[in-house]
Amino acid sequence: MQARDVMVSPVVTVGPTATVRQVAQTLLDRRISAVPVVDADNKILGIVSEGDLLHRTESATERSPSWWLRLLTGDAQLATDYVKSHSIKVQDIMTQDVATAAPETPLHEIAMVLEERQIKRIPIVNKEGQLVGIVSRANLLQAIASARPKLEISLPDSAIRKKFLEELRRQPWAHTFNVSATVQNGVIDIWGFAPSLDERTAIRVAAEAIPGVVKVNDHLLETPAFVY
Repeated sequence: MQARDVMVSPVVTVGPTATVRQVAQTLLDRRISAVPVVDADNKILGIVSEGDLLHRTESATERSPSWWLRLLTGDAQLATDYVKSHSIKVQDIMTQDVATAAPETPLHEIAMVLEERQIKRIPIVNKEGQLVGIVSRANLLQAIASARPKLEISLPDSAIRKKFLEELRRQPWAHTFNVSATVQNGVIDIWGFAPSLDERTAIRVAAEAIPGVVKVNDHLLETPAFVY
């Protein structure tokens, strides 16, 4: 799936001259947690989220400067905090370094950006740089919840064993020389040695995902076993 398959469109936006109060009201009215800031051509300038409104003078939650904080952060950071808590215009508090993606971006790449940047949403822009949608973490969860199981024909026992071992050989984490398997009536018994609980779990998951497997019996040991 691609970003265009799950993105929300059209997107609620505000202009750079909007006030902080207007943005707060928009977030409440539309039940959203962030709003992109765009120019007259619908090109993204920044984004304002609930996090940008946490420390505001209106709610008496602004940070109180102290001498030790000044020593740690310097005057520039204190000035930035003052702008965040006192500015009336949204252009002064918005996050300007905004990660964006194209409509054709695969969802796994979207997930990587969200994780690496530690953000909750990513605006989707077309080739002209215009905002056409937005993808949030919730949209990725919706894609998982609405996924339909693939229609696959169950494999015979010999094919199940072959497919299982081939899958392990493709994985860089798998120590395939330590693992063997037997399959009977769709029941796969896994034998051998797994050096960690994580690898043991991954081996079981790989077996369970094969069409035709009805049960997995894990006989893996946590220490090497010598078999002659």
